Amino acid sequence: MTMSLYGASVPVFRQILGSLATILAKAEAHADLKKLDPNALLQARLFPDMLPLLRQVQLATDFAKGAAARLGGVEVPRYEDVETDFAGLQARLEKTLAFLDTVAREAIDAGGERDIVIGTGDNQRRFKGTAYLVHYALPNFYFHATTAYDLLRHNGLEIGKRDFIGTF
Repeated sequence: MTMSLYGASVPVFRQILGSLATILAKAEAHADLKKLDPNALLQARLFPDMLPLLRQVQLATDFAKGAAARLGGVEVPRYEDVETDFAGLQARLEKTLAFLDTVAREAIDAGGERDIVIGTGDNQRRFKGTAYLVHYALPNFYFHATTAYDLLRHNGLEIGKRDFIGTF
């Protein structure tokens, strides 16, 4: 059986990004209810050397759009990373979900043997499409999405595994 790169990527990205949107809406409502400064959540870190919630969400969207674009052989959209609030993060999630809908299933499925190069200089990595998705893009996507979930859970948001997994 041949694995569909589209099936292993875009629906997964859509599911988890949709969950992140729902979780972020709950976080914003939680901050309002508890009279918390939203930045207390947006800038939350699990440890001082880790990136804050805001950046975790940005990176999750970066890995989703980057993987779909690279596998599909289209240009990766550039986002400026200017979000500073929940509304900005929601807009970024919506923009990423909309982009995912523009990359053809057939193009992504044809990307298994596509040469993919990321990074520059000493940090440059080369992959074939399937290895890029399975060993790099998906693990990084899940790391940042899970860390965003963990930051909010750690800061008192009453969410659980079903919130993270969402609907599929």
